[in-house]
Amino acid sequence: MQLNTEKEEFLLNEFILLVKTIDEDQEPVWGKMNVHQMVEHMTDSIRIANEKNKENKIITPPERLELSYQFMMSDKPFKENTKNVLLAEEPPPVRNEFLEDAILELDNEIADFHTFFKGDHDKRTTNPFFGYLNYAEWVQLLHKHALHHLKQFSAI
Repeated sequence: MQLNTEKEEFLLNEFILLVKTIDEDQEPVWGKMNVHQMVEHMTDSIRIANEKNKENKIITPPERLELSYQFMMSDKPFKENTKNVLLAEEPPPVRNEFLEDAILELDNEIADFHTFFKGDHDKRTTNPFFGYLNYAEWVQLLHKHALHHLKQFSAI
């Protein structure tokens, strides 16, 4: 897969700007997470990509992995209320006291993600749902995931 530089640019420069436009008290269109929890959830997702969270195993059954991967690579959005079996029924408490700190943490993780793959875009890390992904594939997935949560809070 060839890197989609527009999606990369969005993740590196536009995503945080859009997150900052969401009012802290904004109610989600769907789901149970508040804005602060969503920001920390996105941070955790990026930590999977840059291997700061190394406890990753592929949980998608092998016979479904190719179909899951094809969905990930498509421009089809995640459905509202997509269930993540790795998350508890209720969102976890936030780890940052202030939303601004959570956004800064997210911004730093995005930069670390880019740095982690710099010089080796073919390096692969494990995604529990979609398999072993390289930089371009992670950009695709994280872009799709970011759009999903921006829509959840009416930011796009």
